Amino acid sequence: MEILIINSGSSSLKYQLIDSKTGVSHARGLVDRIGIDGSTIKYIALKNGKEVEVKREVAIPTHEVGMNLVAELLTDKEVGVISNPSEIKGVGHRVVHGGETLVQPTVITDEVVSKIEQLIPLSPLHNPGHLEGIRVARKLFSNATHVAVFDTAFHQTMPAKAFRYAIPNEYYEKHGVRAYGFHGTSHKYVDAQARKYLNNPHLKNITIHLGNGASMAAVNVEGHCVDTSMGLTPLDGLIMGTRCGLIDASVVFFLNEELGLSNEEIKTIFNKKSGMLGLTGNSDARDVSAKYHKGDVEAILCYEMYAYRIQKFIGAYTAALNGLDSIVFTAGVGENDALTRSLVCKNMEFFGIKLDEEKNVSRNHPTEPVEIQATDSRVKILVIPTNEELQIVNEIVNLV
Repeated sequence: MEILIINSGSSSLKYQLIDSKTGVSHARGLVDRIGIDGSTIKYIALKNGKEVEVKREVAIPTHEVGMNLVAELLTDKEVGVISNPSEIKGVGHRVVHGGETLVQPTVITDEVVSKIEQLIPLSPLHNPGHLEGIRVARKLFSNATHVAVFDTAFHQTMPAKAFRYAIPNEYYEKHGVRAYGFHGTSHKYVDAQARKYLNNPHLKNITIHLGNGASMAAVNVEGHCVDTSMGLTPLDGLIMGTRCGLIDASVVFFLNEELGLSNEEIKTIFNKKSGMLGLTGNSDARDVSAKYHKGDVEAILCYEMYAYRIQKFIGAYTAALNGLDSIVFTAGVGENDALTRSLVCKNMEFFGIKLDEEKNVSRNHPTEPVEIQATDSRVKILVIPTNEELQIVNEIVNLV
C-alpha cells in the first residue's frame, strides 16, 4: 500500500511516498517558500532502481498549488512513480500539537480538524500550517484514508508530577497550561529500535533527539515516556540551534521591564536568535564545530553548555527511571556529530556511561543502529538514525 507522508508548515511542505509493506521510499521532496518570492519544489524519486531528481523554481502562492505540483510529479510519465493519485491509499499528516485529547494516531474527520484548530493557541507556529496541508490533501487525495499523527502523543503517558507546572490550578484546568513534549514520533521510533536491537523489551532508556530542535525523553521498562525536556511549547529544555531552552522565567520580566522589549520581541529572541546562534553567530552545529576545532572561544563555550545541559537531563532522567540501561543519540546532530557525543559522555562514569572514542568517530553517520560504548561501560550507548516518516507509516498501518 502506497502511503504519502505530509509535514506541512506555514510556508513549506515536506512529503514522502512510502511502500507500507517494504518500508521503501519511492519519492520524497520539499515545497519551499510557499507564498513567498523564490518558491521552489524539490522532488527525488526511485525510478527503475535509480534516483532521479527534479528541482524547479516556480511561483507557488498557496499550499494547494504546491500539493498539485507534487501530485503532477508523482504521476509524471518520465519521473513519476505512480500512475494515478487514487493509488495512494493512505495519507499521514504530522501534527505538532494534539493536546490532551488527541493522544493516538487518529483518522481525520471534520471533528478532528476542529479539535486541531482549537489547539492553535498552544501551537500558533505549527498547527495552522498542518491544517492547511490537511485541507488541501483531503481534497486532492479524496479516496485515501487521512490519518493525523501527533508529536505530543508519545509523551501523554507522563504522570502529573512530571507534566504539571507549580502555578495556580486554574491555568491547567481551564487553559491546558502544562508540559506536553514534542518530537514524540522520533523518540518512539528510536526507542523501539533500541529495544529491538538490544533484544530487550524492558529497557530503562533515555532517547536524545538532537537536531536544530532538540529534546530528550525518559522511557521506562514498559516503553512509556515518563518525562521529556520540552514543555508547553518546543522552546523549553535543551539548548538548540536558535532556541534558548531552559531559562529563568524572570529573564522575560527583565527584558520587558528594564530593557523595554515587547512580548513579541522577546518571543523572537528566545525562539529565533538564541541557542547556538546567540552564543556563536551560527545556528548550524557543523559551522560551530568547525569554529570549535579552530579554538574559537565562543564555540568552545557553546559546545560545553550544549553538552552540559544534556548531561544534567541524563542525571535527572536516570533518577526518574531509577536506573539506566541505555542512551540513544539520534537526529542530525545526534547521528552525525561525534564531538557532541564525546562531550556528553565525558565524566559520566558514575552513571555507568563510558564512551569508546574510536568507535564514536568511526561509526559516525550510521545507516542502522550502532553501539559506541567502551567494553566496560555498564550503559549501552547507541546511535540510531531516526525515521519519523516510517514511524508514521507504521502508525497508519496499525490503525487502518
